[in-house]
Amino acid sequence: MEQQSVIDIQKVSVNYGPIRALDEVSLTVNEGEIVALIGANGAGKTTLLQTISGLLTPAGGKIYFYGEDITSLTAEKIVRKHLIHVPEHRQIFTTLSVLDNLHLGAFHHYRKSGRKAMEENLEKVFALFPILKERQLQLAGTLSGGQQQMLAIARGFMSKPRLLLLDEPTLGLAPIVAAEVLRLIRELKKEFGTTVLLIEQNVVASLKIADRGYVISHGKIVKSGISQELLNDKEVKEAYLGQAIS
Repeated sequence: MEQQSVIDIQKVSVNYGPIRALDEVSLTVNEGEIVALIGANGAGKTTLLQTISGLLTPAGGKIYFYGEDITSLTAEKIVRKHLIHVPEHRQIFTTLSVLDNLHLGAFHHYRKSGRKAMEENLEKVFALFPILKERQLQLAGTLSGGQQQMLAIARGFMSKPRLLLLDEPTLGLAPIVAAEVLRLIRELKKEFGTTVLLIEQNVVASLKIADRGYVISHGKIVKSGISQELLNDKEVKEAYLGQAIS
């Protein structure tokens, strides 16, 4: 059976003034996949996620979401299509409770589907992230770094994502906490079939949980393949795997 394309990026370019940050990038994520996007700092990874989610406007190319052209849509309209971006540095609402953060994540979905559907989704979140259930009335800003990252991912899941964009979810976390966050991302796919496009500093760990990967360098996709192929690729090993935490 042919896989359903969730996001199809065709020759997308993005400029920062005279600098070309993305140069005719093409990439596809299929339904139910975790796809890792790897590359050095400044390679264009975050720029690509911001372009997909409507925070940046491409200078050229097309972005299709389930076959619909979303290239020129605003970020607000893209969110309503359940394409959800969890940005770098978490960006949770630190002065609100854990529960309030989760309810805000469900805002658009709640308006369409009603409170019962939101509460059912909340129970799924609490089953996957029991620490958030335990601390649901606690101010989000008082959580540990790892717990805040779990909250950011859980808030994204509350939006019933058809595609979840995750930008450096383990940044700044201790290795044991980072491993738990990555395990939970894999559980989202396993338990709920969540489709994920992942940027992750730990290249080995990201490829181990991903189905496929793309390598981006200086704004261009230079290599792609199934995860095991990339893990065994000599050029990928030399360029990135020496930096990773095994």
